[in-house]
Amino acid sequence: MDLSDLRGRTALVTGAASGIGRATALEFARRGADLALCDVDAAGLEETARAARAQGREVLAQPADVSQEGSLRAFADAVHARVPAVDLLVNNAGVALAGGLLDTSLDDWAWVLGVNLRGVVQGCHLFVPPMVRRARGGHVVIVSSAAGFTPSEALVAYCTTKFAVLGLAESLAEELRPAGIGVTAICPGFIDTPLARSARLRGGYDRPEVRERIVAGYRRRGYGPERVARALVRAVERGRVVAPIAPEAWALYYARRLAPGPLRWLSARLSPSGRRPRAPAAP
Repeated sequence: MDLSDLRGRTALVTGAASGIGRATALEFARRGADLALCDVDAAGLEETARAARAQGREVLAQPADVSQEGSLRAFADAVHARVPAVDLLVNNAGVALAGGLLDTSLDDWAWVLGVNLRGVVQGCHLFVPPMVRRARGGHVVIVSSAAGFTPSEALVAYCTTKFAVLGLAESLAEELRPAGIGVTAICPGFIDTPLARSARLRGGYDRPEVRERIVAGYRRRGYGPERVARALVRAVERGRVVAPIAPEAWALYYARRLAPGPLRWLSARLSPSGRRPRAPAAP
């Protein structure tokens, strides 16, 4: 799909208040697209909308929780009252959780699955069928992660969701190809976004110094969301179904395909625990 000139097209981005979502929305706006944006962060969402409107774009910005069907459906109704279907759908909204199975509560699982998996499924369910019915093509982007093909005991729940949406994207690509709709799963590596600051930390990771070390590490890495947005555009234009973003993501992607055993060894070595699993104390 050619994204060089998006005038007359509508791009929808979930989780558009900050990070990769904001950067992607503004990249599309620079290329001429009108926007439909949602996020639970109403103030951040309005900042993104204001920046896009300053470029002369039409913007629908509506607070919505992608994990809640009613909330996302109300947003979809508002979008489809303006246009019969969007041209670009970016399922970006996501949350992060660090911890192993033994430290992750069922409430935590419900939260991360609700946003990272159910939110993507609901986004596809509400916005893809109108794209198919309109019969003018388009493209669906699903934000997975390098954690979508890299096992980690430190990110058990997060990896679960990112593996899942990667599989969804690859399967959806096959289903939508006859309709002329492309699908791309982008899989960023270590990107400096607010996600590291807002992540839930559990077990041995739930210490202020751990969070500060994570945030500082991402900041030193210096790979910002604007670079991800530009790489996303290139991946869509090239028709990639799976698009690792950043050098470490490419390295992990090929390690998963070519050397899964060494990758598991490396993942264990990089784990900060280095311990045998220990069951929590009985209540």
